[in-house]
Amino acid sequence: MKSNEKRMIGKTKDVGFQVGARKTFNIRLEKAWDFITSSSALAIWLGEIKQIKEGVRFQLENGISGQIRVFSALSHIRLSWKHPDWERSSTIQVRVIPRKDKTVIAFHQEHLPGIEEREIRKEFFKNVLQEFESMLTKNI
Repeated sequence: MKSNEKRMIGKTKDVGFQVGARKTFNIRLEKAWDFITSSSALAIWLGEIKQIKEGVRFQLENGISGQIRVFSALSHIRLSWKHPDWERSSTIQVRVIPRKDKTVIAFHQEHLPGIEEREIRKEFFKNVLQEFESMLTKNI
């Protein structure tokens, strides 16, 4: 990068625009994993899909498509995710990270086409985590 160029927030040299969001929940790792892979939580962060396991391809009603690339129980999920208006797929990774008696649920998305899409996805993940908090508070 030249000294007179400003670096854009969320833009990397290798994966274009990216965004992440995370929140710590007062639940154990196993419960967090069961929750994020439940149909009610999946409907919030991914959409209505029939099953979530490695290799599964999905096509949502809103035109978004993708494939579950990695499904590592009690750790993370990585998937391709393509908006119908985007030239290429992005990658979403969801992690559950143990922190003593609590667990961090983290979302990360890379290969976003631009700053506007980054802001949209940032707000989306923020809302997902707020919804998770509401749901988990009711179930504790």
